[in-house]
Amino acid sequence: MKKLALLLALVLLVGVALTGCGGGGGGGGNNTLVIYSPNSEGLVNAVIPAFEERYGVTVELIQAGTGELFARLRSEAAAPVADVVWGGGYTIYAQNMDLFEPYVSPNNDDLIPAFRNTNGYTQPYVLDGSVLVVNRNLAADMNIQGYADLLNPELRGRIATADPRTSSSAFAHLTNMLLAMGGYDSDEAWAFVEALFDNIDGNINPSSSGVFRSVADGEMIAGLSFEDPVVQIIDDGADVDIIYMAEGTVFLGAEAAIIRDANNIEYAQKFIDFIISHEIQEVFATTTTNRPVRADVTMSDNMLPMSDIFTIYEDYDFVLENREALVQKFDDIWVSLQS
Repeated sequence: MKKLALLLALVLLVGVALTGCGGGGGGGGNNTLVIYSPNSEGLVNAVIPAFEERYGVTVELIQAGTGELFARLRSEAAAPVADVVWGGGYTIYAQNMDLFEPYVSPNNDDLIPAFRNTNGYTQPYVLDGSVLVVNRNLAADMNIQGYADLLNPELRGRIATADPRTSSSAFAHLTNMLLAMGGYDSDEAWAFVEALFDNIDGNINPSSSGVFRSVADGEMIAGLSFEDPVVQIIDDGADVDIIYMAEGTVFLGAEAAIIRDANNIEYAQKFIDFIISHEIQEVFATTTTNRPVRADVTMSDNMLPMSDIFTIYEDYDFVLENREALVQKFDDIWVSLQS
């Protein structure tokens, strides 16, 4: 009996050990994929249930702001909890490249060339562009087609913007207009920034969402905003127009990456493949207000195809290296205008 009891105990011990070797993601097991994401519910609902159904995997989704999630990734670097980080702009990824596992999806070659994974780590999956939002009724007698038209004296004090020093969307507009009006280091471009913010006349909105809302509500005539929410309020019935600047529109990618030493590399790679697949990119294009990174998909009625937009391209490396200097130069202009 003692031998039998000992044998049973050994079998039980081996079974527990084998169960513990199942591996994988903070949720436990190779059928769990842990994703950190700042994304909206629209994107989450378009992707996560479909991914779980396709691969029979359970996604453990942890949502928070981009900065908070990256601080968490940094603190967990020695023992990663997340398998994938999904969302956020290139700048914060570029500053944390050591956190990521190298991977280039086979679907990468199907993307618009300017928005492919070229560094071997980070994968753009949707785009957002700087745009103008214009109140149709209030601007009925104005011809607003780009940045230069915002210098119209009739718009003085009626242009909405967030603060380029603190808002990512407003900073994107700052670099967009500099690039469009002559270049990041151009005296002419900076003179335009000064003239524009003089016409803005001190009206900096405390939030980026306040910009398009103030235009939709008729408080402001025009605003410096971004494509996703403006398309959304048009879809919801707002009486506004979306304007892609005649001088050129910059689109920036939202990124995703696999965490270095992730517990579930296999499904992390499948997830990257999935979010840039034709199937999911088509879902983005037709059921969300996020612009896909593939050209071979059907666009929603309120979103122009990229081929119909004069597109210019951010110098990511320059902007990343000179961000503080650009913000400081803007701050000097802003302070001088207020004095």
